[in-house]
Amino acid sequence: RRPRPLATGPGGCPEARFLSGEAAAEFRRAVDALTPRCRTLVAALLSGRDLTYREIAGTLGISQGSVGPERSRCLGCLRRMLATEVGAPGPGGMER
Repeated sequence: RRPRPLATGPGGCPEARFLSGEAAAEFRRAVDALTPRCRTLVAALLSGRDLTYREIAGTLGISQGSVGPERSRCLGCLRRMLATEVGAPGPGGMER
């Protein structure tokens, strides 16, 4: 008898579901480690409400022109934390 593959269903294969669950948990831990202002900004960006920079600025109590640089700084911090967490490859594909 030939082995039958596991039923994957709408969520993909079991391995992908496990990995996506692990990735989501790592992401939540990284967001929790951000400063309160960065956590608020990331929450606004991921809220699904498609907030404008003006609305985000009002939430954070900063000028609209400061949202872009603040966003860049916060996402950079998040990116560095996640790269450290998962051992992202560096230039040339070498693991860091």
